[in-house]
Amino acid sequence: MAVEVLSTADGRAKAALSRANAAAWFAARRGEAPEIPVGTASPPDFPARPERPDLLNPRDVPRRRPGSPAGRIALLHAVAHIELNAVDLHWDIVARFGHVPMPMGFYDDWVKAADEESKHFGLVSDCLEAMGSHYGALPAHAGMWRAAADTADDLPGRLAVVPMVLEARGLDVTPGMIAIFEKAGAEQAVAALKVIYAEEVAHVAYGSKWFNFLCGRTDTDPKDAFHSLVRRYFHGVLKPPFNEEKRADAGLPPDFYWPLT
Repeated sequence: MAVEVLSTADGRAKAALSRANAAAWFAARRGEAPEIPVGTASPPDFPARPERPDLLNPRDVPRRRPGSPAGRIALLHAVAHIELNAVDLHWDIVARFGHVPMPMGFYDDWVKAADEESKHFGLVSDCLEAMGSHYGALPAHAGMWRAAADTADDLPGRLAVVPMVLEARGLDVTPGMIAIFEKAGAEQAVAALKVIYAEEVAHVAYGSKWFNFLCGRTDTDPKDAFHSLVRRYFHGVLKPPFNEEKRADAGLPPDFYWPLT
């Protein structure tokens, strides 16, 4: 089911299939359908992608000021791209690490996260279309999958870098984005971003929970392991300001991230 999502190129189709597969998983978990075994799979090295957007080196993606309608469209387009990558990242962790013995709650969490990211992609795509644009209309960041490729053989590394660094960054920047669209009177975008902001806390928390679980399994200090893995796999330093309140809600204490700035 995870590989099926990863192998679907069109954004709307990928999100719809993701939501359908998540619904099937949770129906089985509630006992309303036959049990779905976890099993193992061979996910693609890179998920299928639509022909558009053009994927550029981060340095080559045009920067637009959010004070104009075109700038706000560009900002939402970037968010849509992040959400679509997040759909794939959450299904990839299910497919790529199926050989690692984990409790069923691990799969519940990442399927739920993938389902919510799929919803987020739809909400932001609806906003773009209401503004006369669409996902794929602008170029996008080609580096989004690098963290997945770098951690393809390292489950603690994947958890450290994707939910606990990249998604935690979303907690830092989303309030500023909400303020931009509130100032512009863009109610649909504000509503979409508030849903994303509320639900992303749980996704970071899933990363923190399962990272700590794996550290406990090997009797490893989580803070030291986190610092080591982020320095190995994350390219660059963490940049404040940090949303310390929401990071704490997600199980990320300041002594995890401040030493990495």
